[in-house]
Amino acid sequence: MSWFPRITPGFPQYTGPYSVGSADFEIPVSSLDSPASSPDSSISTVAFRIFYPCEASAREKAVKWLTYPHRGYVQAYARFLGAHNLFAQLFSYFPHLLYYATIPVKANAESLQANTESQRWPVVIFSHGLGGSRNAYSHICGTLASHGIVVIAPEHRDGSAPVTYIKSPSSGKVRPLYYRRASHTPSPEVYEHRDNQLKIRLWELGLIHDAILKLDEGSLYIPANTKITKRESGELNDVVNQLQGQLDVHTPGSIVMAGHSFGAATMVQFTKSVYYNDQSDDPSYQPLYTPSTSSSITRQITPATTVLLLDMFCLPLRSPSTEWLWSQPMPCYAPSGSGGDALLAVLSETFSKWKGNLSDMKLALSEDPTGANLSRTKAAPTFFYPTASAHLSQSDFGILFPRVTRVAFKSEEPERCLKLNARAMLQKMRENGFEVASTAQIDAEEEDKSFPVDTPFNTREDWRILATNGGIKGWIPINIDDGTESEISEGKEDIILLLPRTRIEQNS
Repeated sequence: MSWFPRITPGFPQYTGPYSVGSADFEIPVSSLDSPASSPDSSISTVAFRIFYPCEASAREKAVKWLTYPHRGYVQAYARFLGAHNLFAQLFSYFPHLLYYATIPVKANAESLQANTESQRWPVVIFSHGLGGSRNAYSHICGTLASHGIVVIAPEHRDGSAPVTYIKSPSSGKVRPLYYRRASHTPSPEVYEHRDNQLKIRLWELGLIHDAILKLDEGSLYIPANTKITKRESGELNDVVNQLQGQLDVHTPGSIVMAGHSFGAATMVQFTKSVYYNDQSDDPSYQPLYTPSTSSSITRQITPATTVLLLDMFCLPLRSPSTEWLWSQPMPCYAPSGSGGDALLAVLSETFSKWKGNLSDMKLALSEDPTGANLSRTKAAPTFFYPTASAHLSQSDFGILFPRVTRVAFKSEEPERCLKLNARAMLQKMRENGFEVASTAQIDAEEEDKSFPVDTPFNTREDWRILATNGGIKGWIPINIDDGTESEISEGKEDIILLLPRTRIEQNS
């Protein structure tokens, strides 16, 4: 079996100066204070994984990329890939290399005390796309955490994950919720489907925000049940106790909102829904999320909120029921905001060629999303794409299956692509006042051997990654002011995380 580790998919180590711990949470909705009413009473818990800086000496305990139950996840991915249900079930009984793939984090490790000036770690919430999960972006989330950031990765219960398991808080019984396929061509049915998904996603984000506040207060208690042993619940509660008072989440605008694909659209809809809450008198507007004006989330989302968007899928934002919200600019364009300086958009090369979606994305991030007035009064958003990259290049799948993605999607250098994304995200945070560790010399591709060794908080600017003339190989700037005519994007390209376009069309 000496050959086995060499063929098992795996991840490179993170390049930041900190070791990374990770904890997996599933919290009863009943124990949280929701800012809005539930759109689906059958969803009894919210689930998310936390990536955080941990003690380097913390006990090693591997975290599998496939969460429990492993066979159920393999079945779900087989179904997601279009396999016949019987084949999917049989497939799950064979030894599979993904069973053995682990994330380079330490499970429930002792957290590191924040050594920033504020004595608190910056916090990012990262929303997954179609076909994603709380683990599907582990490498980019872990990379951010290794630079001194606490990253919260939700697993949405809206039918966008291949499968997610919802536990009954009372009985401990678990029920699966499988992927719900929908077309990517605009129609009333498609918009209704995406609206319903967004209602769940936005509601979950409001709950997760409350969970983060309780985590910082030390009041997020994890009881033992049939799914989590007493020892595991004790470890999770230890993590809660260690992170108490360590999260920078109380200052308005302090939480960074990030996401990929449908997750990026989710964060745009979330920030605008909260910021423009109760401001519309348009009778055609049907808000998907209406938080209480007294809730803490309405104080958190401000013109200072930083938003990081990877390969945003714009179609869900163009629903007729939310047309009024589409016409409103991102909060950063308010008079007190810094404009596009608070926005980062990174596309894959594939998405940069999807003209309808690109045009919609430029409008969504402009000062006037209607396209009626293209004059600029504030800074433009930061906009790039790496060459030879596909939609899945911003997830873990490029690293797990480099040969498959190279052949199927013509994508190259998956690890470098993720490094470029992480560098851009970190530098955008630095430029907005977040204290994060410097980019590693190996990531910055520095040739100067006299380059100083990073200290834990040498927040040296990585200016080249966000400069249009930075000279970084294969890192292409996009002009947001070029071609921002109003156009509703159609599903002409692959916006599913895993599948080539032909398979999407066969199964939509």
